[in-house]
Amino acid sequence: MNAVLLLALVFTTLLMMLIERRGAAVTLRLTFKGDLKREGRWFAQYGQGACAVVAALIMWRLDSRRIHGLGVYVPMLVAVFLAGLIAVAVKRLVGRVRPGRELAGRFLGPSLRHANFRESFPSSHTASAVAMTAMLAHLYPPAAAIFWVLAGICAALRYLMDAHWPSDVLAGFALGYGVAWATLAVIGA
Repeated sequence: MNAVLLLALVFTTLLMMLIERRGAAVTLRLTFKGDLKREGRWFAQYGQGACAVVAALIMWRLDSRRIHGLGVYVPMLVAVFLAGLIAVAVKRLVGRVRPGRELAGRFLGPSLRHANFRESFPSSHTASAVAMTAMLAHLYPPAAAIFWVLAGICAALRYLMDAHWPSDVLAGFALGYGVAWATLAVIGA
């Protein structure tokens, strides 16, 4: 894992937030239809709950390595679900309104209730996808490029589908990478 990359992601997120705050036209309002829409939704689920569980089951069946007595799939699941939980906690704390909604981009503050329109920052899809990718890339270096492409597609689709601001996606990327890095540090892998 690379601390410089993590710092660059945080800095870029802050820079993008300033650009967005100044009113730059950063949303696209694209409309996806047919196969492109269906396949986009599929790729946007990379790293989410069911995807992570399926990946863990495959790892459990095909990879007998152990890290401190645990299968290699356990740290991956911990990183993915921890990244998602932290992302949801931050979403509820800051309450940023999604693009294309009334008060779009504003931070409305804390709320314990689920309200999708105000849960933009950070992108939990991106955080989970990047956490899963960073763990899988660490465990299976020959396939790292494939994992990073999948995480990149997931992150890009969160923006292209108008679900998030660019800074939300960057923050999700930083969060997922940081959680994976911390998980690997804790387990000593």
